[in-house]
Amino acid sequence: QAQMVESGGGEVQIGGSLTVSCAVSGYALRGDSANSMAWFRQIPGKGREGVAVITTDPDRRYYAGSASGRFNIFQDNAKNTLYLQMNDLRSDDTAMYYCAARFGVAVAGSGAFFSSQYNVWGQGTQVTVSS
Repeated sequence: QAQMVESGGGEVQIGGSLTVSCAVSGYALRGDSANSMAWFRQIPGKGREGVAVITTDPDRRYYAGSASGRFNIFQDNAKNTLYLQMNDLRSDDTAMYYCAARFGVAVAGSGAFFSSQYNVWGQGTQVTVSS
């Protein structure tokens, strides 16, 4: 059974950068198989917001408007790990960040940001952006 474990969260100043990681176990990431992985975030009292999505076969990336131009989602198949590089962080980026996956399917379009598309989730890692 596939599992995902996030790491790398922490506190960073406004304008700073941070990269969070998500180690995948129980499933081998490959570039020639259809898969979807994503980063969501959530603040207390609100639903999970899709931030970035990466698919393989076909290779595509999707970013929410708030993340476009600042965040970069990528995966390292040799390390079986998903990453989210975050630059120019703002106070409203403060949230619990979750990685998610749907193996065997390449999600597409606006539906890629629906949390219901994903059936494997990590436990979350907290990112706090402060002044």
